[in-house]
Amino acid sequence: MESSITRNVRVFIASPFFSEEQVDRVQRLEQSLMRNPYVSEIFSARFHQFEHLEFGSKEWRRKVFRNDLRHLRRSDVLVGIRDFEGKYVDSGTAFEIGYAHAMRKPILLINEKNSVMNLMMADSLHAYFTSVEELETYDFHRMPKAPYEGPVI
Repeated sequence: MESSITRNVRVFIASPFFSEEQVDRVQRLEQSLMRNPYVSEIFSARFHQFEHLEFGSKEWRRKVFRNDLRHLRRSDVLVGIRDFEGKYVDSGTAFEIGYAHAMRKPILLINEKNSVMNLMMADSLHAYFTSVEELETYDFHRMPKAPYEGPVI
């Protein structure tokens, strides 16, 4: 007998949050995901920075790293924001995307700046979006594919 009950998904958000523009983008994504009826839980690292510890200390680094990976492992899907610091994608976000890919988790990537994608990132994706608001209505149960079709470097 097959169950017709489908559990809602746990989403790990991979995104930089170092500038006002980046914080605005990740906030819009968090709001879109909270409105999505298929999402039961969201992990956004910006809310888990262990502010009682000294920023950059060994203990802070260990706690943040372990906590992020624990939540990434228990997530069902990674939603990443492809954003640039200077001319490079945020290395922490790239690490989390690679880790999720190695764990065979679906990767949904948002590229609002429409810059050319690196081959490794482009071909690791399950779905590609150009606006964070598109995730408000994405069907996380059926998980339709939406490959990146643009140029790569």
